Amino acid sequence: MLTVKQIDAAKPAEKSYRLADSGGLFLFVPPSGKKVWRMRYRFEGKEKTLVIGPYPQISLTEARAKQSDAKMKLLAGVDPSEQKQAIKKKEKEEVADSFGDIFREWHAHKSKVWSKGYADEMMNMFTGDILPLIGHLRMEEVEPMMLLKVIRLFEDRGAMERADKARRRCGEVFSYAIVTGRAKYNPAPDLVGAMKGYRKNNYPFLPMHRIHEFQRALNGYGGWVIGKIAAQVLHYTAMRTVELRSLVWSGIDFENSLITVDPEVMKGRKLHVVPMSEQVTALFKFLQQITGQYELCFPGRNDRKKPISENAVLGVIRSIGYEGQTSGHGFRHQFSTVLNEKHWNSDAIEMQLAHVSGGTRSVYNHAAYLATRREMMQFWADWLDEKVS
Repeated sequence: MLTVKQIDAAKPAEKSYRLADSGGLFLFVPPSGKKVWRMRYRFEGKEKTLVIGPYPQISLTEARAKQSDAKMKLLAGVDPSEQKQAIKKKEKEEVADSFGDIFREWHAHKSKVWSKGYADEMMNMFTGDILPLIGHLRMEEVEPMMLLKVIRLFEDRGAMERADKARRRCGEVFSYAIVTGRAKYNPAPDLVGAMKGYRKNNYPFLPMHRIHEFQRALNGYGGWVIGKIAAQVLHYTAMRTVELRSLVWSGIDFENSLITVDPEVMKGRKLHVVPMSEQVTALFKFLQQITGQYELCFPGRNDRKKPISENAVLGVIRSIGYEGQTSGHGFRHQFSTVLNEKHWNSDAIEMQLAHVSGGTRSVYNHAAYLATRREMMQFWADWLDEKVS
């Protein structure tokens, strides 16, 4: 039987050689000098070799213990080499279900409906701040406290909007893992109450519990009618302010309840249509009585050939007492937050926000999600008006 002294004294030679211990256990010494424990055995009439592991990481005593364990498996009719390979395969499969791998799969799926710029933004956010902390973990290992630590990193450097976006997007990764059978629980929604929240000067937004009070205040506004309707339509549709301001009456299809946005204002995107809820349809029919003789739906006060100013909606928000608390862009964030929390199709939400690229794929997705978006936009309008919960 081998001794530690003999093992340590073994030097590499031009050809590999073995130092036998007992019961088939031996130390394999290659020309590189990297010594490895191996065990020869027979299983179902075939001679096989089990790789136990490197020396000195695995000591002589440990190698003999692993040899004994392998022999017990043989007595039970189990091939130790095949079992070891099966364990490695399972571990590899488990690693493939890590948060990082599922994120990349989710991102590839979402990139089909996102614009390239938005897809790049998401990839940069995850690879720069999120994956270094939790990317290597299996989904079940990412518990609420672990995810909260990730969010805190954004908050601690004052990136409150990014913190909230990170939470929501991580939640979507978990939702994707759940529907594909690789996770059972989504910790992201539980973090809402533990987050600091944020208010950014250029586009603040309201938390969910304050949106209804804002909607009531907006509906009760008694000032400039065109500005009020612009703010209401913006809140109901989650359009960009620039898209709303550019609307022309030829783009309002009452028969099919659709709004078509001028492609020239779509930042290179194409074919963006917005389903109209009953509330939005009623607003446009009322507005048509006021501005229907003009090309623009929302013409300016002084020059009817130019749209209302960029600050028109902000002026209404200021007048009803919400200055600095929400904004036209904030409406989009509120829309996304509520509908994601209500578990609406995330692709349909992104289509509504026009986070999609142009071309053939855009046309396909437009058709594929239009029915869902019609239903979703009616739900959103009814939720704002407190008709549904």
